[in-house]
Amino acid sequence: MRDLFDEPAVAHVSYLNDAGQIVTFPMWVDFDGTNLSVSSPVGSRKGQAVRRRPQVAVSIVSTKNPWHWLSVSGRVVAIRPDEDLAWIDRMSQKYAGQLYQRRSPREVFMIEIDRVGSSDSWGS
Repeated sequence: MRDLFDEPAVAHVSYLNDAGQIVTFPMWVDFDGTNLSVSSPVGSRKGQAVRRRPQVAVSIVSTKNPWHWLSVSGRVVAIRPDEDLAWIDRMSQKYAGQLYQRRSPREVFMIEIDRVGSSDSWGS
């Protein structure tokens, strides 16, 4: 399923907000062979929420085959600054073909994978 992270497939990241509601956002996602990573502006509601409740779910669907997908449950195990916006610039090149336009401080959330579901076939 590693190939899903080679194409510009947008992921959907879900977390719990302060009211205990599930919130889902389309986000750029990366995989380093062990953990998933996503990014958000410093001080964002997403960042505040995962600091309190680190459990997240991530799904990604191929842009080429809608039945080639991956669903992951895990938890944010590390949060680090996006130094010189290197992470978001790399993702922006992949997804948009250019450097990221909003040049404000960001942080990267490392997600340790607890559970994986996937499909690589046509049909449900």
